[in-house]
Amino acid sequence: MISEIEQQTMDLDWFLTDGEYIGFMTSCGGKLPDSVIESEQRRQILVDYFRNLPEISETLINPELDKILNKDSGSGGGLEDYFFLAKKGLYSFDKTVLNNFFDPHYHLVVFPKNPLRLKDLSQDILDIIVKTKYEGKLKDIQNIDISEIK
Repeated sequence: MISEIEQQTMDLDWFLTDGEYIGFMTSCGGKLPDSVIESEQRRQILVDYFRNLPEISETLINPELDKILNKDSGSGGGLEDYFFLAKKGLYSFDKTVLNNFFDPHYHLVVFPKNPLRLKDLSQDILDIIVKTKYEGKLKDIQNIDISEIK
């Protein structure tokens, strides 16, 4: 289990699916969905798996990113990690208001031209990632409110 203090003080990578594609998220001190906090071991399995995938896609930057980052949100650190995982086929999101534990908003940073599909995952990884399901479509959104995650 990931404690509330760990969530508030760490920047944790975590993942979700919309049933077709995969999203990479960075927590930046924010509250994580229950399905993520219930097992640090499962979260780490996903981190290791996705970080070790080969590159499969070119990437595109969110055309609204400059507008998002110009807000008084405190966001806008290095983007290397977002590109790194988008090249592996994942939609890459950052927390919009950093270090605000209760703010549930994330924004799209970078996305793959050719996304990795859920059906391409091994069964053991699929069994973990489907526990964190977003009801919207990753290919159609610029922002996620993680309070909507089932």
